[in-house]
Amino acid sequence: MSLSALLAATPSSEPVGSLEEAAEQAGNAAGWIEENWSTWLSTGLRIMLIVAVAITLRYLIRRALTNLIDRMNRSAQAVEGTALGGLLVNAERRRQRSEAIGSVLRSVASFMIMGTAALMVLGAFKINLAPLLASAGVAGVALGFGARNLVTDFLSGVFMILEDQYGVGDTIDAGVASGEVIEVGLRVTKLRGDNGEIWYVRNGEVKRIGNLSQGWSTAGVDVTVRPTENLEHVREAITTCAEAMAKEEPWSERLWGPVEVLGLDAVLLDSMTVRVSAKTMPGKSTGVERELRWRIKQALDEAGIRMIGTEPSAEAESAADPTAAVAAPSAYASATSPQSLAATPIPPPTRLSK
Repeated sequence: MSLSALLAATPSSEPVGSLEEAAEQAGNAAGWIEENWSTWLSTGLRIMLIVAVAITLRYLIRRALTNLIDRMNRSAQAVEGTALGGLLVNAERRRQRSEAIGSVLRSVASFMIMGTAALMVLGAFKINLAPLLASAGVAGVALGFGARNLVTDFLSGVFMILEDQYGVGDTIDAGVASGEVIEVGLRVTKLRGDNGEIWYVRNGEVKRIGNLSQGWSTAGVDVTVRPTENLEHVREAITTCAEAMAKEEPWSERLWGPVEVLGLDAVLLDSMTVRVSAKTMPGKSTGVERELRWRIKQALDEAGIRMIGTEPSAEAESAADPTAAVAAPSAYASATSPQSLAATPIPPPTRLSK
């Protein structure tokens, strides 16, 4: 018997129908792939193009914002230490403000670009975005109601930085606290009080801001002298010492105007007050006032003008009333007064002689 006859007589382990079904399924899969491969390729290329454009655009925008912030910081450092730098904000304040603005802009740009790219990718997959956007809107509203204080603090911090209401180194009165600004954030501002304490003030709680370090400050000194002093001599002494102070360092930079004697602020029976004022660099009024008091006191002493509260002069001592130290007359000075008779001891009784 030949080999072909034996093979023909041997029963097959697999049915013929299974082979035919497998061949049919393979043909259907190949046809389905052949029909849809162009769609897959176009969708994949579209997604890759969207992601590539989003990443490139995000990189370029963030780099442009970083270069802009660096240029602003370099321009601030260029004028630092010059005469123009005294009129501008210091470099640290400009740096922190520009860094905060740059961080906000970079975050907003990244969120918008990547969020738009994600929606475009979902759209490329033929996904209906209407329910997704509606759900995101509802979630955003719920989050806004739940975290309204946080959102209020953040938005207040953004507008505060953009409007340059205050910065690091400024002395401000925020209503709930006052002191020197040591750190500015988008949610919290840190202040150092007069006694060294640190206040953490939420930006959303600040309803008003009084900035004592912007523009210029005013130094005011009240000089109280006796009413008998010559006002022209007082004015001349104050003006002379003020002119000498304006020519010395560092007061020549801190004084932004001449020291003016405004005139009499108050006239009383035992004193009169002369008002002295000067325009100073922001935040330097306290130091200028102390130096002015020091120099005015020395100038008045050299001119022989006595201020109220100092030791009296020899003329004032000699002109004192000599009867001021004499006590008032007493009722006991007269021996016949009722007080004297009442205080006189009773004499002992006398014996009668027999």
